[in-house]
Amino acid sequence: MRVDVLTLFPEMFAPVTAASILKHAIAKGVLQVCLTDVRNFAFSKHRVVDDTPFGGGAGMVMKVEPVVLAVEDVLKQGGDIEPTRRRVIMMSPAGHTFNQAKAVELSGYSQLVLICGHYEGIDQRVVDLVVDEEISIGDYVLTGGELPAMVLVDCVARLLPGVLGSELSAAEETFSADGYLEYPHYTRPREFRGLAVPEVLLSGDHARIAKWRRGQSIKRTMCRRPELFTRGLTKHDQQCLGTVTSADGKEGY
Repeated sequence: MRVDVLTLFPEMFAPVTAASILKHAIAKGVLQVCLTDVRNFAFSKHRVVDDTPFGGGAGMVMKVEPVVLAVEDVLKQGGDIEPTRRRVIMMSPAGHTFNQAKAVELSGYSQLVLICGHYEGIDQRVVDLVVDEEISIGDYVLTGGELPAMVLVDCVARLLPGVLGSELSAAEETFSADGYLEYPHYTRPREFRGLAVPEVLLSGDHARIAKWRRGQSIKRTMCRRPELFTRGLTKHDQQCLGTVTSADGKEGY
């Protein structure tokens, strides 16, 4: 996958793309992150990319010309990628809220173009001319679209084939598959400050472990994010839930 990030601050992305999962994905050739400075497409001598808003108001607005030209340029750089395999996205608090389902959808594209706004916003004609959709990462306002773009890239990249060490990792994570929260994890030591690893995880019985984990996932979701339940529990899920106790928060078995 090729991801083009259009930004006024490309230097912000270096620490993120040079570490952890993104570094691994780029090194394997599964992911390509291309940074484009929108100022390079400004017409003025001093590469001015903002201006005062028509109708008055506080702050400045990013101009339409440099952003549209930058988008058109990176789409050309994408080569022979089919138009249906590309997606131009503007990071915006006015967009639809980003979630795991959207990440899965976006992971199916060959090229993503992410526009990072700044100042008071971007000229609406950018949206009208070149943007396929607007995406928000939450109901709050940030200085610019760079941090949301990083979140989106990280979330989508880990879904690309070959990026994670195990294909099960992405499938079993929180919000994956059926959308429930993930079960709790434990590793060595077996006991720490009076807290022991649940015995079921030490049993070697994979069927019991699977039921316990499913039950824990359901319990966590019911307690912390009940709005994620959009359907009733199956008979199997009810049995899994019975492997955990809710009275004192301790694990079942």
